[in-house]
Formats: sequence, structure tokens, C-alpha cells
Amino acid sequence: MAFKITSFFLWALYLISASSLCNAETTLVAVASNFTKPMTEIAEAFKKTTGHSANLAFGSSGKFVSQLENGGPFEVFLSADASNPIKLEQSGLAVAGSRFTYAIGKLVLWSNKTGYVDERGQILATGGFKHLALADPKLAPYGAAAMEVIRNMKLLDTLQPLFVLGENIAQTYQFISTGNAELGFIALSQIIDNGRIASGSGWIVPNNLHIPILQDVILLKKGAENPAAPALLKFLTSPEAQAIIRKYGYDIAG
Repeated sequence: MAFKITSFFLWALYLISASSLCNAETTLVAVASNFTKPMTEIAEAFKKTTGHSANLAFGSSGKFVSQLENGGPFEVFLSADASNPIKLEQSGLAVAGSRFTYAIGKLVLWSNKTGYVDERGQILATGGFKHLALADPKLAPYGAAAMEVIRNMKLLDTLQPLFVLGENIAQTYQFISTGNAELGFIALSQIIDNGRIASGSGWIVPNNLHIPILQDVILLKKGAENPAAPALLKFLTSPEAQAIIRKYGYDIAG
């Protein structure tokens, strides 16, 4: 009798598991480049927890908006700012009321050279470098934040001739890591490991030098009928996802 009960219980678990797999869906997600590492981990946890999959595309927030305005296929958009999701909401391309801040970003001035960038970022004023990389401020919120820092430090006239603009924060990182630019502004999440800058040298920019980098997510209308899309938004608020977000140096709103 005990064997029969156990067998029945295992069979029931199999049926539940099989049913969950049958109902699993895949959502196509546009993700700001600065959030590449944490979102890759979150997608793995999302699949393990819910059975749903998230296919991720990484790039600049501004370019994603242009793609969406021209019929892009994405169902969820994780932006590097709040203004781009608001724009999509106002234009009717996103589900009203679905937007929220999933992370608050941190900007860092970084060089792949050990000891090159001082802990107060004074190298920006003292100079001695030929190239300063930042993401295109017209496309990338972290680039816009970098410009704000430079203006607040009253160094725009001095530094602007040295700018090397990346299409997004990932390309900006490549400019610096390969030595094509001696230093530049990127997201802390790109170089953090166990709470510390993993390589080179950097200055974590104080929050008072730029407005908060509120990174918002929004459900796009193309994903409204796909169960995996709203499930991903819900998962972003889970303790599991938020622990991953914090691990990469982001703050959580609220």
C-alpha cells in the first residue's frame, strides 16, 4: 500500500511538472547594456523558478526605443533610465501602469590601468590623458549622467575635445578595456566583483554630481498576452532577483 501511495504521489508530481512545462512561454526582452551581467543571471533564475524563458537582446536604451517605434518585436523593455519607458507609455506602445524602477545605477570613472584613476576623480582636472570614453549622451543614460558630472565639475570645455563616444555602455567599456581610451565613464556593474572594482582603478562618482540613474522596466503591448512577459516583471521584484541586482552594485528603489 505504501508503495502504491508513493508511486501515485510521484506520478502526480510528474503530471504537475509536465503541465508547467507545457504552459511555459518565451518572452523577448530588450535590456540596457549596463544591465547585461545581472540580467543574464536573472534570466537563468527566472527559468528555474517559473519555467518561462527570456530571450535577451542588449543595447542602448535610445536605439531600442527607435526600434520599438518602428515595429520592433520586444515584449519587455529594461531601460537604463525612466524617460524612455515613459515615452513608450505615452505613445501607446507599452501597457499603462506597468512601469516601475527595477534598479538605481551607479556611475564610475574607470581605467584598466592599476593606480591610474584616483579615488576622488581628480585626474579629470589634472589631465595627462588623450582620450576620455563615455556612451553617447543622446542615446545612453549613463552617457548623459557622465556629461552632467563633467558640467558640474566645470570641465566641459577642457574635456570635450578628448571625448570618445560609444554607441552604448558596452562599447564604451571596450574602448577603455582595450586601451583605446585611457579612462572613461561606465556602469559600476560592468567591473564589480564581490562588492569591489575587480580590475584596474576607478572612482565611484558621488550621487550628488548627477541626478539618480533610475532604471525602469515596462511591459510592452506586444507582450501583454504572453504569460512569460508579465511574469518576468513580477520576478524582478522577488528577493532572488533583487539579491542579484544588489550584487552588481545597484540600489533598489523604495
